[in-house]
Amino acid sequence: MNAGETIPVTVLGGSLGAGKTTLLNHLLTNAGDRDIAVLVNDMGSVNVDAELVAEESDLAVGGGVTELSNGCICCELQDDLETAVVRLARERSFDHLVVETSGVSEPGPVARLFVTSRAAARYDVAGLATVVDSRLFADTFGGGDPDRTVAEEGDGSVRPLSDLLVEQVESADLVVLNKRDLVSDAELGAVHDAVEALRPGATVVETDHGDVDVDLLLSDCHDPDAPVGWRAALEGEAGGSDDNEGDRGRDERADGDHDHDETPHAEATYGVTSFVYRRRAPLDPDGAAAVLGDLPDSVVRAKGSLWVAGAEDVHYTYSQAGPSAYVAAAGPWVASRPEFEQDAYRRNHPDFDWHDDHGDRRTELVFIGREMDEDALAAALDAHLLDPGASADAGDFPTDPGEEVALAEPTRERESVPTAGATSEGRR
Repeated sequence: MNAGETIPVTVLGGSLGAGKTTLLNHLLTNAGDRDIAVLVNDMGSVNVDAELVAEESDLAVGGGVTELSNGCICCELQDDLETAVVRLARERSFDHLVVETSGVSEPGPVARLFVTSRAAARYDVAGLATVVDSRLFADTFGGGDPDRTVAEEGDGSVRPLSDLLVEQVESADLVVLNKRDLVSDAELGAVHDAVEALRPGATVVETDHGDVDVDLLLSDCHDPDAPVGWRAALEGEAGGSDDNEGDRGRDERADGDHDHDETPHAEATYGVTSFVYRRRAPLDPDGAAAVLGDLPDSVVRAKGSLWVAGAEDVHYTYSQAGPSAYVAAAGPWVASRPEFEQDAYRRNHPDFDWHDDHGDRRTELVFIGREMDEDALAAALDAHLLDPGASADAGDFPTDPGEEVALAEPTRERESVPTAGATSEGRR
């Protein structure tokens, strides 16, 4: 690398046991004449991933692998990560940096460090790659019986597995469907198409044992403005009606009345579709919690905004992934602010969605899933619509910005999962 040149960095994510370390060793073994620096992270007190990479690639920890321990590099060790990568660039000459995140991290926050910190002067983000355990994904979102319902790291930290799998896919430029040999062709196709629906435009490859083309893995494929599925669906329905009656965004394609090239393969083959539910009316809090906390298994992902009666000034956000669902208070609606602030905001955002009577208050939810009964979902929510200003008790819905409440969480007891003592065979 010449002086003054920035170093490309690939951020590698994936749940515990998906096969990140095996893929990383495959990369180092087949890097050719490229000098690859690797930073690996494990949540345990001993950085097992670093030792596995060092052992299987004939590298010594500290000689080719820089390790961070006792925390997740995308949050708790953000400062340590920044220091480590800047020091690496200053003290060593190499062609590419690969950062393997911990099993409960998303690649996105790590990648942002290379854009917003002093590391940005030394690095450019080449891509965010997520390794998916195809068997686990199929069982989690395909009506199977997953061995795990929570993601647990070596230090005991836990989060719903469905949340993690979805968010890791949504942030990726490249998705590696690993353990292809453990699923049927039909299951793999369904996983492939669900991934495409969650993250349109991402490159998706299928593999066994992390055997991915090195040039593809290290390619410059990062798109910081790439849409995720739920946001793309919302943007596609931006011109929806403001009328409460039937104000539900849908694809405007009529059956049989579309060009073949415009028909998503996911929809044509496996019935993976998305639709937008949009209403200019508040929801009864108890009714909304009952419906949104118990969505049918056909819904893989749902996300959006809620207007809740009894908390007219609070803009709520809703997020669901498989069996977990949460509502968070995002802050006030613009319509609840002083009039001069409303006017200033609208002047600065000329395309802002605004209703003469209700301002920006609305319920707007995107649903992504397989063979969903859209009419039934809409009817279930419609049954709990109230008139604006109706008296209601918001109950357990939080009101302070940043607070959230779980409407649904995995109910199974925490099972044994791979921990810091897992072997490389278990990480294929």
